[in-house]
Amino acid sequence: MAAPTNREFDIRGVNHLALVCKDMAKTVEFYRDVLGMPLIKTIDLPGGHGQHFFFDIGNGDSLAFFWFPGAPEAVPGVSAPAELPGGRGDIRSAHGSMNHIAFNVPAAKFDEYVEKLRARGIKMGRVLNHDNSPTQVSDEVTPHVFVRSIYFWDPDGVMLEFAAWTHNGFTEADVAHEAVDANGRKSRPVVLKADAKVLETAR
Repeated sequence: MAAPTNREFDIRGVNHLALVCKDMAKTVEFYRDVLGMPLIKTIDLPGGHGQHFFFDIGNGDSLAFFWFPGAPEAVPGVSAPAELPGGRGDIRSAHGSMNHIAFNVPAAKFDEYVEKLRARGIKMGRVLNHDNSPTQVSDEVTPHVFVRSIYFWDPDGVMLEFAAWTHNGFTEADVAHEAVDANGRKSRPVVLKADAKVLETAR
């Protein structure tokens, strides 16, 4: 029997699974230092809205974590964000929840896939070209964009994403933000250990 193929979208596995943590520093210490997963990308969300860190889990796939200030504690039944990213709504979900799953799609087919979803009546957010600018989103695809995203809902309200990497690999410069603790403070050197003396002096 021939291997089954997806005739609609060239999905190339899971780009990343985005979970929500209570303490990013402890999350880094566990996934990087205990499980050995390289920390490959750190993001301080604009406007003090939290952090988003990515760990390499092999095969080009990533495990990502959000830390949100004021996120609900882990409670059964509080399972998904209320809004899609790119608007002004709340994308937080509870500690321990799965925020969204991102499917890896080829960059060359990204715009085609957005149109295909639109033609099928799928409720989507706007296309987000993620970069390292202060707003972290570009209207245009520039050399600074590292991933293109479109977010949408499944029938049960699970947030899904088609994500297309547009760069040639992360570098040390992509790990540039200290992890916050459960209170939202960068209280100890976990990521940027070279800055340990600076943090100690600030205490």
